[in-house]
Amino acid sequence: MIRLRHSLTLRLALVFALLAFVSLTLLGVALYRDLERELIRRDDTALVTRIDQLRTFLNDSNTLDMIKTKPALFQNMLGNREALLTIGAPGQTPLLVVNPGNLAVPSLTPVPIDHPLSLADVQHLPAVNGVPFSVLAATIDSGDMGNLQVVAGRMMTERTAVLANYRLNVYLFASAAAILLALAGCLLVHRGLLPLRHLARHAHGIGIGNLTERLDSQGAPQELLPMIEAFNAMLDRLGKGFAQLSQVSTDMAHELRTPINNLLGETQVALHQNRSIEAYQQLLASNVEELERLARMLDNMLFLARTDPSSALRQRQELGAAEEMERIADYFEGLAAEVGISIDAQGSGLIWAEPMLLRRALANLCANAIKYGAPNSELLIRATPADDGIRLQVRNHGQTIAAEHLPRLFERFYRVDQSRERSAQSNGLGLSIVATIMQLHNGGYSVSSREGVTCFELFFPARRLGE
Repeated sequence: MIRLRHSLTLRLALVFALLAFVSLTLLGVALYRDLERELIRRDDTALVTRIDQLRTFLNDSNTLDMIKTKPALFQNMLGNREALLTIGAPGQTPLLVVNPGNLAVPSLTPVPIDHPLSLADVQHLPAVNGVPFSVLAATIDSGDMGNLQVVAGRMMTERTAVLANYRLNVYLFASAAAILLALAGCLLVHRGLLPLRHLARHAHGIGIGNLTERLDSQGAPQELLPMIEAFNAMLDRLGKGFAQLSQVSTDMAHELRTPINNLLGETQVALHQNRSIEAYQQLLASNVEELERLARMLDNMLFLARTDPSSALRQRQELGAAEEMERIADYFEGLAAEVGISIDAQGSGLIWAEPMLLRRALANLCANAIKYGAPNSELLIRATPADDGIRLQVRNHGQTIAAEHLPRLFERFYRVDQSRERSAQSNGLGLSIVATIMQLHNGGYSVSSREGVTCFELFFPARRLGE
C-alpha cells in the first residue's frame, strides 16, 4: 500500500484554511441567527401593528360600510399578493376576504378583545413551498355588528430571499478567506522553515572529514535550539566513537602485525635451511604461542563487539555476593597455587548484575592479579555492601604500577610492560572488557597501586524500583 507523504507546509496551510473556514462559518452562522431573529421580530411587529390599526378602524360604522362597498381599497392597502386579510363574524360568511395568492386560511383561535396584542400571539405556520407563513387572529368590537374576527397573515418571501442571500455570502466569504489564508499560510510557513532548511544544508555538509564541525545556533529560532543541541551532542558522540574506532583499528593492526610478522619471519627462516627435529618442534611451539595469542585477541574483540547493552540490562539478577566470591576463588584456586598465591575471598550482600558478565569481569581481574602477582603472596577478593550498591575489590601484591599508567590501564591494547614475553601472554583487552561490562551496568571502576599493593575496585549500583 502506497502512502502519500505531504509536506509540512501543505499540512499547515490546509490546517489554516480549515480553521479559517470553520471559524468564519461559525461567526457567519451566529450573525445569521441574529439577523433571522431580528427580521422575524420586525415582521411579527408589522402584523401586530396591522391588527391594532384594524381594531381602531373597525370601531367606526362608516369603516364597515366602506369594507362592504369598496373591498379593493383594502387590497391596495396590503400592497402585494402574498398578504392575507379576512374580516367577518365567526361561523358566517366573511365581510372581507383579501387573498390574492389564494392562500389556505387556517383555523385559528382569535386573541380576546381585552387582551393586548404582543409578538407572542403571532403564529408561525409551516412553510409553503419553502417560504415561511406568519398569521395573527384577533377579536374586534365593531359596535352595531358585534364582535368580528380579523385574520391577518403574510408569506415571508422577502425575508427568505434576504436570508438566502446572506447565507450564500457567508459561505463565499468563508471560502475566499480560507483560500487566502491557505496561500498566506504556505508563504509564512515556507519563510518560517528557512532556518530549518539552512540547518539541513549545514548538516548535509558534515561528514567523516569534518566531524568536529557543529551546527551554529546563533540566530536560530528558540524552537530549533533543542534540536540543534541534540544534533551537536550526537556529533560529539559520533566523533568520540569514530576516534575510538580509528584508535582501535590502529591498535588492532599493530597488535596483529606483531604475531603475524613473528610467524612469517620464523617460518621463512626455517624454510631456507635444514633444521633438526628439535628446532622444528621449537618453531612449532613458538608458532602455537603466537596463534594462541591471536585466538585470545579475536575472542576478546568478538566479545566486545557482540555485547548488547539492552540484553545485558534485561538479564540482570540479584546474585549473592558470598556465593560469587566463593565461585571465583574455587575457579582460580589451582592456577594461583601453581605460582604460590593463596586466595582469600569474602563477601556479603547482593549484586544486581548479569551473571555471565559479572563473572567475566571478576575472572579478568583475578587472572590479571595472578599473572602479575608476587609469588607466595595473597590475593584478596572482597564484596562490601553500601547504601547505593556494592563494591567489589581484587587486591594483589606485586610490583607497584607507576601513577602515569593507572588512568590508561582500562584502554584497549594498553600494556604497562611492552616486552615480548609479557605481550605474548596478554593482548591488552582484559581490563578493557572489564570497563565495558561496568559501563553496561551503569557502574564504576577504578585502580590504585602503592607500596607494592595494587587494588582494582568495581561498583555495581543497587536495584532500583521498577527494574
